[in-house]
Amino acid sequence: MMRARLTYVPLEVADQFEDFIIRRDEQILDAVKAKTRDYSTLSLLKLLYQLRGNPMTFSNLYSKSKIRMKKSFLNYLHLCVDYNFVRKESVGSNVIYSITDKGRVMLSLFMDKNNIPNQEIPIKN
Repeated sequence: MMRARLTYVPLEVADQFEDFIIRRDEQILDAVKAKTRDYSTLSLLKLLYQLRGNPMTFSNLYSKSKIRMKKSFLNYLHLCVDYNFVRKESVGSNVIYSITDKGRVMLSLFMDKNNIPNQEIPIKN
C-alpha cells in the first residue's frame, strides 16, 4: 500500500491531476500544499507538465516543478531522461531540457483520463 505524502504541487498541475490529491491545504503563490497519493507518478507528471509548452533550463524546471528536495528532483529528472520522456541538450553553458514525443504520450495518458468516452473494447477471439 502506498503512503500518502504532503508536498507542494503547482496549481495548474493540481487542477489537471486532481485524482492524485487527497486533500488541499494552504495555497502559497502558484502552488498548493497538498496531501497526495502515488507521489512518484505525480512527480514525473510535474516535470513533464512543465516541459509540455517550452524547453527549460535546469534551474527553471527545478523551481517550476515544485519538487523541493534537489536529490529527489534529480532522481526523477534522470528517470525521465533514461526512459526518453525528456531530452537533455547542452547549449553553451546551459543545459536545456525538453519533452520528447514519448514524454508527451506519457503525459497525455494521464491528462486524457477524463476525456475518454466509457466504451466497451471489443475482444477478438
